[in-house]
Amino acid sequence: MHDYYHIPALVLTALLLPAFGYLYLRFRDTRTLLWFLGFLFSIARMLQLYDLGFWTVPPAAQPWFNAAGQSAIQISSALFVASLSPLRFRVGRFHVLYAIPYIIPLVVYSILFEGVYGGHDPTGPMAIGLAAIGMPAIIAACVWGSVKGNTPIWQTVITNFGFSILAVWLYFARGAAWPLNIAETANFLVTALLVVYVFRRVSPGVLLSVLGFVAWSISSLQIFPAIHHNPVIDLALVRVVILGKVVAAMGMILLALEDEVAVNMAAQQRERRARRELEAYAGLILSRRRVEDFDRQGAEICATVATHSRFSQVALLLEVGGRYRLAGTAGLDDATAGALSELAGRIASPGFLSAGSVPSAVEHSQTLLLDLTPWLMPGDDLRRLHATSLFAVPMIGRSAVAGALLLAGMHPAAGSLADPLRPDDLLPIEMLAARLQASRSQTMMLEKLIDSEKFAGLGQLAGNVTQQLNNPLTVILGYSSLLVEAPNLSPLDRRGIDSILNEARRMRSTLESLSRISRAPSGQLTAVSISELLADMEQLHRHEFLHRSIEFRLSIAPALPRVLCNAQQLRQAVLHCLQFAIGAVSSLAPGEPRTIRLEATAEGGLAQILVAHSGAGFLNPERAFDPFTPAQANGETAGLGLSLCATILRDHNGRASAVNLEPRGAAIILELTAA
Repeated sequence: MHDYYHIPALVLTALLLPAFGYLYLRFRDTRTLLWFLGFLFSIARMLQLYDLGFWTVPPAAQPWFNAAGQSAIQISSALFVASLSPLRFRVGRFHVLYAIPYIIPLVVYSILFEGVYGGHDPTGPMAIGLAAIGMPAIIAACVWGSVKGNTPIWQTVITNFGFSILAVWLYFARGAAWPLNIAETANFLVTALLVVYVFRRVSPGVLLSVLGFVAWSISSLQIFPAIHHNPVIDLALVRVVILGKVVAAMGMILLALEDEVAVNMAAQQRERRARRELEAYAGLILSRRRVEDFDRQGAEICATVATHSRFSQVALLLEVGGRYRLAGTAGLDDATAGALSELAGRIASPGFLSAGSVPSAVEHSQTLLLDLTPWLMPGDDLRRLHATSLFAVPMIGRSAVAGALLLAGMHPAAGSLADPLRPDDLLPIEMLAARLQASRSQTMMLEKLIDSEKFAGLGQLAGNVTQQLNNPLTVILGYSSLLVEAPNLSPLDRRGIDSILNEARRMRSTLESLSRISRAPSGQLTAVSISELLADMEQLHRHEFLHRSIEFRLSIAPALPRVLCNAQQLRQAVLHCLQFAIGAVSSLAPGEPRTIRLEATAEGGLAQILVAHSGAGFLNPERAFDPFTPAQANGETAGLGLSLCATILRDHNGRASAVNLEPRGAAIILELTAA
């Protein structure tokens, strides 16, 4: 009797096969490819196993026909296991699936038993030899199951051990055909178990797949005589197995569709979250008139990022004077924030987060995986707090990295703890970093423009004041000089006239300094040696330092490059800084150390001159060069000297900046481009 009742199941399985081919072309992953191959081999087994009346195999070819069918089902069942547990081991440069050393002995066993021995049990030494051929498959299965994968190791080991003992016992008790049947059953049961552990959800796809593979595996129940010798029960069992194949195929297609729906829903959730994140970042008001006002909102920026992004811990680094400082944090405890602030001061701007120096955190993103170890010191708290690696989103400027957003403490996305970090999770933060850099650069340019306009107005005022006061001052100086030469002056009158003459000369000097603020640099620029210029100034003014009981220290780095400038004007700028430092330490109480340091160093393409003193610090270092504004904490003003110094540096494409020192003191830094 032909097995025509198998035709619908065969046709349905064959019709579902193109669906698996489409899924592979759609996803291009190993799992769907193995599903396609698994059902392809199972169809080959169905064509060999059941008598459909469509062909007649010659008796001489029947054993090899059976061997091909048995090999096909062994390969099919193993491929289903490998699709859900694609564990690999390495052989040289190649990664090999554990399924391959498991399948090969089963195929060899099937060919020998069905093809060579014609389905009859071998006797004598050949029986032991055939059993030995199946042992590598048992060993490979045990090793495969002992590797940490989707299911608990203890469960996999118990399953493999139990089926292995059963297969060995059946080989010697019931015949050589039963181990192949047990291997097929074990593979389908393990596949059903893996479906539960891999997908971890209750859905139609999971339920149908589990039911299908469990039904597919019950063919081994024929080991019981009550089933094997009862035609009605045996036929029902075969039909359930056939139906299980169709149900398993439909369930696995549903699994793929459910995964695709889940991916689409997660993508929609990420898109909505990214939109809300961008809207939150767009609400930040970053326009400021001064850079220090911009930098003060670092905590607000970090709090916004921590609230709306995937990261709960955020810190903002900003470059100030060639070094970085912590402008704000959110989500960090005080110990971590303090340690990170100390470390930021040790990071030099040149080369920090430069292209190629730090690996990318995620492919196709600008976010970097920053290792803080090179800047750590012995006993650093960051090492104890296990905060030595962070994500960094650089704020890339024209010449260097102007800052970075440091990120840690990743939240789950789309409700999944296992969802990895993706480029679209980082894109809003990277756009924010670019906006921060653009806004900060614009603020710097606006501040320079305001300063330029201010100095231009000051220059016009200086010219007008000079014109209006020079003539009266000349009269005062002239008549004061004549009065000094009068012979009949009393000592008291002479002291008064001397005071008038000294104050008038002081006013003349002030007016000359005021007029030089807006005066364009004159003379040809030359390559000036900073070492020689500072050494000459130290020789000329050392007597004044000794007279005022000031400890003066000169430090010049070796091989200091020359700078392109006007030597006289650079000397004047340094002199203004020294005069300000002398005035700062002269106001100290008796007994307090009076120290002035003059240092010259080079870093990158810049030469730096530092004038530091142990006096009172700046009230506001960012406004130290504004004329006639309180410059020091004691309320004293810097006068026109530092303003003229800043003007000279600006005219030479340099920069003057002021900083306060710890525990006390202040410094003025003059930066010039090396020639």
